[in-house]
Amino acid sequence: MKKGITPKSQDYNKWYTDVITKAELADYGPVKGTMVIRPYGFEIWDRLKNSFDTRFKETGHVNAYFPLFIPKSFLAKEAEHVEGFAKECAVVTHSRLKTNESGDDLVVDPDSRLQEEIIVRPTSETVIWSMYKKWIHSYRDLPILMNQWANVVRWEMRTRLFLRTSEFLWQEGHTAHETEKEALEETKRMLDIYQEVVEEKMAIPVLTGTKSDSEKFAGAEETYCIEAMMGDKKALQAGTSHYLGQNFSKAFDVKFQTKDNKENFVYATSWGVSTRLIGALIMVHGDDKGLRLPPNIAPIQVVVIPVINKEYDPDKFKVYIEKLITEMDDNDIRYYVDDREQYTAGYKFNEWEMKGVPIRLEIGPRDINNKQAVMARRDIGEKETISINDSFKTIQSCLINIQEKLFSQAKKFQEDNTFTVNNYNDFKVQINKGGFIRCGWDGSPESENKIKEETKATIRCILTEQNTSNLKCIYSDKPAQHEVIFSKAY
Repeated sequence: MKKGITPKSQDYNKWYTDVITKAELADYGPVKGTMVIRPYGFEIWDRLKNSFDTRFKETGHVNAYFPLFIPKSFLAKEAEHVEGFAKECAVVTHSRLKTNESGDDLVVDPDSRLQEEIIVRPTSETVIWSMYKKWIHSYRDLPILMNQWANVVRWEMRTRLFLRTSEFLWQEGHTAHETEKEALEETKRMLDIYQEVVEEKMAIPVLTGTKSDSEKFAGAEETYCIEAMMGDKKALQAGTSHYLGQNFSKAFDVKFQTKDNKENFVYATSWGVSTRLIGALIMVHGDDKGLRLPPNIAPIQVVVIPVINKEYDPDKFKVYIEKLITEMDDNDIRYYVDDREQYTAGYKFNEWEMKGVPIRLEIGPRDINNKQAVMARRDIGEKETISINDSFKTIQSCLINIQEKLFSQAKKFQEDNTFTVNNYNDFKVQINKGGFIRCGWDGSPESENKIKEETKATIRCILTEQNTSNLKCIYSDKPAQHEVIFSKAY
């Protein structure tokens, strides 16, 4: 384990990258803008994925898989959609390579040019709706509640591990409904699931609301979102759920016979979260020692480390922890016994601190003689000596407390850095210091664009709970149409 990371206060961006690489979450891929998710990072994603997947299936959704390749003509069918993704598309133009004339390199075979270019999926609405046209004919075929776990490619020029890479992993739900009411209910239901998992599993508090027209998903009638505050006081869009109306069903001519024998276009939703949530996990909870993982999402909740010295007896150690290990097994507590003899105890302490394991249990020969163990909490960095006989109950209670503590710390940080200002000059001063600004907006693109041009802040969400009584727009001083959150964002 490499020692030391750049302090957050010295260089936040370098700190973030140091944590990812030194905690062995991910590394840079050979193609610029790509990343390799390492086993420890992938296990966090797996646990997150399983948490979402369980909730999806509890609400009637099923998983499927659609092709990575999309005909270019499909994207062209929904004008707003293609405009939103055109600059990010990776395009396949040829089908094979050949050896050059000198025989020392590979070149694209010009004779293999495709009749129609293929887009490597930036999102799957178009290919999925081309299939829904085949599958939907009557109201009896509805609703379709389908989700896909997949990778997507969006050709980013400026990338950052987990937050913005050319290829990333995500889930994308795509549902088809008989009525507008049903589709809107679905859109809001999925946002509730996102909020529930992010807050309860990841201990990350979020604000909910809708996006302004300039910030919403390309092709959507309405985009609902959850927004989180990172440790540097910037915002991160943590998940989105889109009401698509009939835009895609009209683009792909997906009609169904209604119960009264009329014909109507299908109503649609799409919704997604991605591996950028791991970036949020790092930035919300991480400190100068590395990760601090909430127990509900941590791959390892408890690491047990024997202090190996000349008095250490591995057989005696195994017998000593046997009861605790059995209790953790029986109660699904994820643990790891780090009895590697090639590393010192101090090295292991640093390694598991870096990796954010919530509880570290240190047991040396003296502890065995005294029927005790030393328990270190990663969240607050404190140690205490506990009885080995009561160790399981102590650990079980402590894991619950750590989960709650990390959420309350993040919630307090969000609240302490959310500000209300009454004039645009104060707005500009505060936005440069960072944080969320809760204020009024007159609803005009002109005011929104001017604020973005002058401060680089954007409307993160139009808050779900509105209070516009006597509220003025922070920019124009006109009566506010919406109460919003402005912030600089990733």
